[in-house]
Amino acid sequence: MINHHRSVKVLRRGDLARLTGCNLETIRYYENIGVMPEPPRSSKNYRVYDDRHVARLRFIMRARELGFTLDEVRDLLALVDGGAQTCGEVQGLANSHLASVRAKIDDLKRIERVLSSTVAQCTGDDVPECPVIDALTEVT
Repeated sequence: MINHHRSVKVLRRGDLARLTGCNLETIRYYENIGVMPEPPRSSKNYRVYDDRHVARLRFIMRARELGFTLDEVRDLLALVDGGAQTCGEVQGLANSHLASVRAKIDDLKRIERVLSSTVAQCTGDDVPECPVIDALTEVT
């Protein structure tokens, strides 16, 4: 006879932090804003976490690494938590985020061009005149 009941390891917040590499304060913050569920309490009133908390926290952390805002993470989790998410819905959220990332890249490329041009004008000499300072103090 096969036992289909999954054994659940009970963890404390410190264990959850160590397993995921997430800061304790960040876990607490995620609980306060509702992206991590409030964990049940033990008979001694300790918070107890399990594999589902580990998986959810890893999901959140990976989404944040990819630059998703907390609101976007919340939207993704709402789809996942509802259990009826479609790839199309997730794609819509991801495409929106991708457009935002591309806009930031364009802005960074523009900034890089301006800085590169300005720095190239510097002589590097031991003189008070500096094109970088001049550019920063220009009134536009």
